[in-house]
Amino acid sequence: MSDTMTHKPSTAHVEGQQHPLKLYFLVWGLLFVLSAFSYFVDYVGLQGLLRWTLIIVFMLLKAGLIVAVFMHIAWERLALTYAILLPPVAVLAFLAIMMFESDYTHSIRMLVFSGP
Repeated sequence: MSDTMTHKPSTAHVEGQQHPLKLYFLVWGLLFVLSAFSYFVDYVGLQGLLRWTLIIVFMLLKAGLIVAVFMHIAWERLALTYAILLPPVAVLAFLAIMMFESDYTHSIRMLVFSGP
């Protein structure tokens, strides 16, 4: 067998990008703190819109940290980041538009069908 037929792996394919462990421990600590804040909202007994707003904010912060660091989106190309993150943002925007539209439709139906 000739030397041209043997394939040796390139060193570029063997080596990978290494992130410091300090970063992962920092993110793990932040996730722990955000979870503690989320539990603290329930412990204090907050009610209503404030409670749900705080819980959702902490949930979105934790999800963002997980996606950015543990799923390596922070180090991806910008086009791939947009391809992953823009569809959920668009769905949330359309959901907000539908919520406002449903209030308008409900009020018009109540006005028209309530009678004289």
